[in-house]
Amino acid sequence: MAISPLAAESQAIAAEFDFGTEGVRKAVKHFVRQFDDGLTKDGDTMIPSYVTALPDGSEKGICLAVDIGGTNLRVCSVELYGDRTFTIKQNKTTIPHNIRVGSTAQDLFGFIAEQVEIFLRDNYGSSVQRAQTLSKSDHLPLGFTFSFTFHQTAINRGTLIRWDKGFDVPDVVGKDVIVLLQDEINRRKLPVRVTALANDTVGTLMTRSYTSPGGHECILGAVFGTGTNGAYVEKSSNFERLGCKKSPSGKMMVNTEWCSIDDELVVLSKNSYDDEIDKTSTNPGFTMFEKQVSGYYLGELFRLALLDLLDRTNLQGSLAALRPDSVLLRSSGIETATLSAIEGDLDPSLGATRQCLHKQLGVLHATTELAEAVKIIVHAIGLRAARLSGVAIAAVVLKSKCLAQADSHFDIGLEGSLVEYYPGFEHHIRGVLREIPEIGLQGEERIHMGLAKDGSGVGAALIAMVADKEKGETSKCERMPALLEL
Repeated sequence: MAISPLAAESQAIAAEFDFGTEGVRKAVKHFVRQFDDGLTKDGDTMIPSYVTALPDGSEKGICLAVDIGGTNLRVCSVELYGDRTFTIKQNKTTIPHNIRVGSTAQDLFGFIAEQVEIFLRDNYGSSVQRAQTLSKSDHLPLGFTFSFTFHQTAINRGTLIRWDKGFDVPDVVGKDVIVLLQDEINRRKLPVRVTALANDTVGTLMTRSYTSPGGHECILGAVFGTGTNGAYVEKSSNFERLGCKKSPSGKMMVNTEWCSIDDELVVLSKNSYDDEIDKTSTNPGFTMFEKQVSGYYLGELFRLALLDLLDRTNLQGSLAALRPDSVLLRSSGIETATLSAIEGDLDPSLGATRQCLHKQLGVLHATTELAEAVKIIVHAIGLRAARLSGVAIAAVVLKSKCLAQADSHFDIGLEGSLVEYYPGFEHHIRGVLREIPEIGLQGEERIHMGLAKDGSGVGAALIAMVADKEKGETSKCERMPALLEL
């Protein structure tokens, strides 16, 4: 039976996102080699976190945390109860576009400090003003989750290498982000000291270690949301390039910055839609892996592919079939949630997809045939993203050599909108693990994956607690309730 031109074109477009078993296996081997190289050579990947111990679930106390890694900023206080549970208070706000792009360091970090001040006043009231009279040693410890590529030289020191995820504040590049934030906090005379700098994936790893219900060893924290990255447990002696001293535990959490793995496209393929994404990004030629995986880009990939489909088929006059205000005519106008809704539409009539096309995307004639074609393209984009995510996870599993420990089970902490909301995302990741000969079905069954809810905030608080205790001081985290009740 002959298929319609619309179906044929949608399948042709979907084929451009294929990433089969052979490509997966080559990519995993290349990622492992890149991880090995990153441990011995200067570069933008394999960054030591200077966090040398994982929590065991018995930690107690309260700490502040700030999380910035996309369009939103979170300020929170986390209370750990010592039984793998916690509660969190938080304020969340959108970072204005004029702050994220084209502003100054003082504008950006002044905005962050202002949100810290608002959080303290909202949650602790006038006690903040009284706390400001205390000595510097009694300032509140804060963990700063900064989910961009930075060069870290201590647990509380790190300079920005480059922006991604749509940020572009030029005068921050090359500067210590802890100093910039602390300066703005001091300018407002807030009783807060930034004690730890963390990538969100290190925070996710710490959080899953604290909350793991089975008590299994956590080997990886991975984020698949606005951006993507992973952090895993490495031998501290392997950080030869920075001369890091071997830690008492013999371990260090490493921020892989896998978003930048294979920018040279040795194993990653790239189609015309990827080309357009890269050319119009704020960092052309960089973070090529992330541009095929992360939620920040998937909606734009879909928009470009759908416009191409309409052009190829001249459907209802192509662009004439769109409302003038259609988001398809606006760069980055489609959110990944739209793809999630289409992927999750299992009704034979595809009513939800047709409604999405008409109401959200501004398509005037959202027929069932068009909905079927669109669903094929959406599935292909999401499937490639999930399979590439599986490549990164599989590479860490092999690099860690954890499966050499016979019969042991291991945890992976996941965070981000894709793993939490995108239908079938984890299922496709697990499919990739089974395709790797060194892992296979038996190895995949020994790997547990779970959401590390609030991983960035809770993890930053855990790291701040570790940093505070490593200074040999009585933990301010444990004294914070009394401080705020003054």
